[in-house]
Amino acid sequence: MSQTDQAKTNEDEQTLNDQENEELENMADENLSDEEEQNVEEKILMDIKDIDELKKNADESQQKLLRTQADFDNFRRRTRMEKEEALKYASKGLIEQLLPVIDNFERAISSSAETKDFDSLMKGIEMVFDQMKQTFDSEELKPIESIGQPFNPEYHQAIMQVESEEYEEGIVVEEVQKGYILKDKVLRPAMVKVSS
Repeated sequence: MSQTDQAKTNEDEQTLNDQENEELENMADENLSDEEEQNVEEKILMDIKDIDELKKNADESQQKLLRTQADFDNFRRRTRMEKEEALKYASKGLIEQLLPVIDNFERAISSSAETKDFDSLMKGIEMVFDQMKQTFDSEELKPIESIGQPFNPEYHQAIMQVESEEYEEGIVVEEVQKGYILKDKVLRPAMVKVSS
């Protein structure tokens, strides 16, 4: 219950008390029979009981409101902390998947340094590259297919226009840097050369 509501309740109680006192004074001025006096006293006692009940209900409502507000504040604080934690460690899963790739790169480098065997090194790097591609595939990272496709500014970044007899105007003829899509969002547009 807000302070305004509490003040209003207090004013209402004071008004009721004033009215009861005025009624008592008026009744005292008049000569009432014993039965009428007893009825008035019973009415006053009932009114006092009602006022006490209203005060009790108002206090309970105030306590419930304060508990609810505290619960909401705690919920908001806990949610903010969980969100910060999730953002802080958002890349944890991907990094865990890439650690074996790093391990294999280290093994390939170490092995090739000892044996000086270029063919083994090349084979090892290809295997690690395939492992990395599988990791990216599992995260739904896909390369943007560019060569032979119409230029699309959502997926391509044109760095040059070139003459081409093989392709008509506005077609990607060369990919300078691969572009990638993560799930359904362009992570990096492909840098391309476009036929003019």
